[in-house]
Amino acid sequence: MCIRDRLGSNQTLTGYYVREHSGNRNFCNENLSFIRYTVAVMTNKTTISAKSAQIFSDQVLSWFQLQGRKHLPWQQDKTPYRVWISEIMLQQTQVATVIPYYLKFMASFPNIIALANADEDTVLHHWTGLGYYARARNLHKTAKTIRDNYQGIFPENIDEVIALPGIGRSTAGAILSLALNKHHAILDGNVKRVLARCYKVQGYAGQAIYEKTLWPITETLTPNKGVAQFNQAMMDLGAMICTRSKPKCDVCPLNAGCLAFASEEQANYPQKKPKKTIPEKSTIMVIPRVNQQVLMEKRPPAGIWGGLWCFLELSDIDQLPDLLSKLNLKQTTTFALDKFRHTFSHFHLDIEAIVIDCEILPAKEISENSTLQWYNLATVASVGLAASTQKLIKQLEQLPV
Repeated sequence: MCIRDRLGSNQTLTGYYVREHSGNRNFCNENLSFIRYTVAVMTNKTTISAKSAQIFSDQVLSWFQLQGRKHLPWQQDKTPYRVWISEIMLQQTQVATVIPYYLKFMASFPNIIALANADEDTVLHHWTGLGYYARARNLHKTAKTIRDNYQGIFPENIDEVIALPGIGRSTAGAILSLALNKHHAILDGNVKRVLARCYKVQGYAGQAIYEKTLWPITETLTPNKGVAQFNQAMMDLGAMICTRSKPKCDVCPLNAGCLAFASEEQANYPQKKPKKTIPEKSTIMVIPRVNQQVLMEKRPPAGIWGGLWCFLELSDIDQLPDLLSKLNLKQTTTFALDKFRHTFSHFHLDIEAIVIDCEILPAKEISENSTLQWYNLATVASVGLAASTQKLIKQLEQLPV
């Protein structure tokens, strides 16, 4: 009789730790013994005994000693600053992508004071290509706050850390536990996935009840000793074993007690967020060009591409003469670049770009403090560029002047 049969047809599989005597991982086996976890998953109310939590953490830590990642750049010479930078970069971004950005970032900003004293354009330039640029702006704001309010020393009180721009509860817990071995639980995307499958937690990422259910679970399971290794191990498990698709359940140290594995429902946890139709928008990007220089503007801090340098935008091509008149530029030739679509998290943006070759006029000088600047295509600018801007620049670089 399998676990489902023992519980009855009207009950959700409710948290058994499964230990095999025979070595056969077939859960529908009479020779299985059970250690009760005491979990009521149907109501998203979970209670885990101290013994079960100890078993869980022991398995995770044992796996980490053999299989966990221990040689990533931010794991060397660990400080709250180094861990903080890595945790922010790793949000919505894979480790392999982050590593070169992290190394370059740390070379330029080796400590909080160096980051705080840098100008925003330089910081955003180091972030160009990583996306989600609000992360970089918040890093800069936080560094300045720590410089001004904490004498440049990263705070060690979790409430003070959470109060800093761009740092939530899980990120704060990760910084303090990984760098200082302080006892704080974490709940990033990888950890959520591991726990959602182990305990068959109903809900999906971003749903309030889902988060509310998972936090007590991760807090209960986080051991008092070895918290840094445990938290790193949980993130590694989610990234390396309990992946979104095709999880490697056969080699997972938690497979014996995983409820989703027992019922062969790994693909159903976490549950998928209901799909919404993504709106479609369009814009015209105007690229005034004089020889090897193109005109760009710095976006306002709020909104899409906040604080980044982009080409000028029009909603209608009929607005072009007025724009050129305001810029004191005279059009000589005009041609279009290849259209493309840029997708944000909440809408698609179809971009049509027009290059306007202009005469070298006694055009009004654009001051250094202006939101408008000429960008020399022959040099590498140390400013933050939006992904769409980078794509257009690559097209421009292949064109004759």
